[in-house]
Amino acid sequence: MKNSEIKNCQNCKKDFTVEPEDFNFYEKIKVPPPTFCPECRLVRRMLWPNERSLFKRSCAKTSKQIITMFHPDAKVVVYDHDTWWSDQWEPTDYGKDYDFSKPFFEQFKELLYRTSLANLGNSNNVGSPYGNHNADCKYCYLLYASFNVERTHYSYGAVRLKDCMDMYVCLHSELCYNDIVSTDLYKTHFSYDADESVNCFFLKYSKNMQDSIGCINLRNKSHCILNVEYSKEEYEKRKKEFDFGSYKVLFEFENSFNRLVLNVPYRYAHIMKSKDVTGDNIINSKNVKNCFDIYQNVEDSKYLIHCLDAKDCYDLYGGGAVASLMYEGVDIGKESSKQLFSILTHTCFQTYYTYMCYNSKNLFGCIGLRGKQYCILNKQYSKEKYFELLPKIIEHMNTMPYKDKKGLIYKYGEFFPSELSPFAYNETIAQEYFTKTKEEIVKDGYTYRTSPAKDYQATILNKDLPDHIKDVSDSILKEVIACPNDGKELTQCTKAYRIIKSELEFLKNNNIALPRYCPNCRHYKRLKQRNPFKLWQAKCQCAGANSQNKKYKNTIKHTHGTKPCPNEFETSYAPDRPEIIYCEKCYQQEVY
Repeated sequence: MKNSEIKNCQNCKKDFTVEPEDFNFYEKIKVPPPTFCPECRLVRRMLWPNERSLFKRSCAKTSKQIITMFHPDAKVVVYDHDTWWSDQWEPTDYGKDYDFSKPFFEQFKELLYRTSLANLGNSNNVGSPYGNHNADCKYCYLLYASFNVERTHYSYGAVRLKDCMDMYVCLHSELCYNDIVSTDLYKTHFSYDADESVNCFFLKYSKNMQDSIGCINLRNKSHCILNVEYSKEEYEKRKKEFDFGSYKVLFEFENSFNRLVLNVPYRYAHIMKSKDVTGDNIINSKNVKNCFDIYQNVEDSKYLIHCLDAKDCYDLYGGGAVASLMYEGVDIGKESSKQLFSILTHTCFQTYYTYMCYNSKNLFGCIGLRGKQYCILNKQYSKEKYFELLPKIIEHMNTMPYKDKKGLIYKYGEFFPSELSPFAYNETIAQEYFTKTKEEIVKDGYTYRTSPAKDYQATILNKDLPDHIKDVSDSILKEVIACPNDGKELTQCTKAYRIIKSELEFLKNNNIALPRYCPNCRHYKRLKQRNPFKLWQAKCQCAGANSQNKKYKNTIKHTHGTKPCPNEFETSYAPDRPEIIYCEKCYQQEVY
């Protein structure tokens, strides 16, 4: 087994370590070790998915107006969904012979800008035209990066949800509203890292709760308000004080609850039913390192985000759904294996450098193929010719590498150069997690685009909405509501928004006040509550009888006695964060 090796990132110039198990993985899939550090690789991948910036433009085939992830100024050919998936065009018509006189990525760029692209990155959805990067979803509206979801709106990173709204990275839940990184909820609202709970409002770090409001770090309880347990009769009586159908009551309670949660210990990481893992928001997995938002059943993997049902995978942003041996990919998998350096590639086997390919195998440098095999740069070959050319192209990528405008070198084994992406930095997911101003984007050599001006004419101001949901009539469905952020760029504010019929019915049925901000601003509010995709080495902040900052007094004597806990761990809470962070053992002694 090879020893650990320190390498210098050719992008940020910082050192990073390639571990023995990393070398084993790279050898298994026959790629060289990376020349970018993990964070620079992540940003590079994030510059390819535009999940939530949607635009109007014309279908290049039918001329009809469509909703698309491609800006009107992006010089790509865009077809509407039905046309792209039809037999009205043939992707291999755009194929060309591989040219050994110029770098591979130059040839891929030419193919990218002449091949027809689907308006959105969706597959196998029903009645869900307004959303992106979704698969197997039904009757959803403004849903993004989600899988197997029904009748769910204004949500992101949802997996197997039904009849939910305003959710962020949640799994297996029904009839829920405004929850974040939670799983197995039913009729539970405004909660964060809450699992297996029913009929609750405002839970945080709680599990198996029922009929409770405003609880933190509780387990297996019912009829609790602000961590105090009541009889069923007393709970029903006190519950009436918390009328969240009123926006004033909802707003004031949320603010007071958010102040309260800073005075209790947090678990160093949100990990459930998993073994030998590092990262955050990980469920039912084992031997995964530096991974985040892992929904279930991920094994022997590293540097994954938003993944489920995956084994032996590295460096994915969105992937799995029964997948193995995947590397450097974005939104790939779905009963797939051996997809390397691929984007929006589903149900495929043995693909290299592909974009928007489905139900195919043995592809290299292809775009928009469906049900194909043995293709290079969209040109069809025989099986024998394909496998004859493949090693020659890989060798050519190493002897004639691509050099980008920053001087970075791209040989075989590197993901797509960011400058090939058809998206501007501020349109991509990178802007959500590695936010930059316009000036910083331009200074760092990326593309910046201004969104087309919104011509919405608001018919009612935020402050003029009825305070209570019971006073809202169906006439609200005809109104255009002004968002108070008034086009704020960093939240992609749309300036105005509407209430749809199913949303109004949901809010009335659950006695929840009308939202006061547009869906994009609400998304960014949820996004701010999550931790970054980064780990810091830290020590447990239990000082013996209380927390180090003395804001919290322990309820029992811990196993380390009155001395500070010596335990160390990797956590996604940055050192300057105000939260009280306990190790697993100290946290469990307080909570259970």
